[in-house]
Amino acid sequence: MHVRLKLLAAARSSALLATRFGDDRPLDAAGWHEAERAAPVLCRLAAAELRYCSPSARCRETGELLGLTPLAQPALRDCDMGRWHGRTLGEVTAAEPGAVDAWLADPRSAPHGGESLLAFITRIGNWLDTRPVEQGAGLVAVAEPGVVRAALAYALQAPPHTYWRIDVQPLSVTTLTGCAGNWSLALEA
Repeated sequence: MHVRLKLLAAARSSALLATRFGDDRPLDAAGWHEAERAAPVLCRLAAAELRYCSPSARCRETGELLGLTPLAQPALRDCDMGRWHGRTLGEVTAAEPGAVDAWLADPRSAPHGGESLLAFITRIGNWLDTRPVEQGAGLVAVAEPGVVRAALAYALQAPPHTYWRIDVQPLSVTTLTGCAGNWSLALEA
């Protein structure tokens, strides 16, 4: 069965420089404003038969603001960053530079005691591959940018380090088509 999955990156919840690992803060004022401005275009996503979201506050709020009423999926949570949760990359780099280097260089490494990049990509891929839908069904998932990056790395069967080369902007839509183990990226006009 082939499906069409639209991954919508959540609106922002903090300034880029204040982004923290495992950031579960709700949308900030700029995020609300951006989502409200984009609503006339993005509200069409509510036509999808199945609507999901990452369990974070900003993903749930983005979905609700756009009228999607998405179902939170624990499997779509962002990467588990263990003891780095709630800290910025700058803070962690200052405290544990060697651990950060290992984490960035080896996708199997999890010096923070959480989830490795490879385990994260695999978890997101397993979620993709187990969507119970009918032929041609439409799905939408409001997700953290990291989840969208992991989904793309998995779908394209790219090496895990490709994850670091994918830039996902707030409220961007990425479309994957296909089925378990056979996904394609669809670029739309």
